[in-house]
Amino acid sequence: MTPDLMQSGSERLQQYRREHPSEGHTESGGRSASMARPVVAGEVDTTHGRILYLEDVHVSFDGFKAINGLNLDIAPGELRCIIGPNGAGKTTMMDIITGKTRPDRGSVFFGSTIDLLRYNEPEIAAMGIGRKFQKPTVFEQLSVFENLELALKTHKGVAASMRFALKGAQKDRIAEVLHTIHLASSVNRQAGLLSHGQKQWLEIGMLLVQEPQLLLLDEPVAGMTDEETARTAELFLTLKGKHSLMVVEHDMGFIGTISEKVTVLCDGTVLAEGTLAQVQADERVIEVYLGR
Repeated sequence: MTPDLMQSGSERLQQYRREHPSEGHTESGGRSASMARPVVAGEVDTTHGRILYLEDVHVSFDGFKAINGLNLDIAPGELRCIIGPNGAGKTTMMDIITGKTRPDRGSVFFGSTIDLLRYNEPEIAAMGIGRKFQKPTVFEQLSVFENLELALKTHKGVAASMRFALKGAQKDRIAEVLHTIHLASSVNRQAGLLSHGQKQWLEIGMLLVQEPQLLLLDEPVAGMTDEETARTAELFLTLKGKHSLMVVEHDMGFIGTISEKVTVLCDGTVLAEGTLAQVQADERVIEVYLGR
């Protein structure tokens, strides 16, 4: 991207921020006016060998046990796939991790020392946990570049937005992410004109510019073409190791391409865990999810 294009993009984005002062893209997939209180992001302590740890977590809604004694842990840099029937607790689990839902009891830790149950959604996002919902939530009237610029870790207030100018490191980060998500050639394209798969990649890019350590991805290839699904698999394998990923998905072919370890949830607890071949051969998983 040329300096002139970057400048014009920044000017348009500053105007957009002035006209929409309450909008700031968050990792929870929505938009919030401001952070509740400052949270300093940094490398999470993973000396215990886990980036995420849930122990004996329970959640009930009007007597229904959505999560029932859930135990789960993910290692730093791991790409873990989560599968299970509808109502298994997959979405509720991610709601708990991101602070949207509070469990009735149990422990949820980010790394070895950060008790996530003490923090709210914006604070957890600021710590380095990014969440992507199934439906992409990009700013369709803005360009690809402007979407990524808007998602950067910056103060979202009106006054700060009017003074905002991209630094060299931020420009480099955006350029790196554009290459990673296969959208470098579409940098000036309006987001609303992208294909469904490209919008999904753009939203993942909006998380990546914030340098998250853990990504929660809900059915990321739903509605994609075969080619887009294959490129998304390549993308996730590229991210593996640099980030920890939890991928909730139903596409077994996609899961088989990207995952070394699969966790099967059923009735709010872990039913089985292992390689895809192992869980596919488990009679319990066949009975409640895969069918015969």
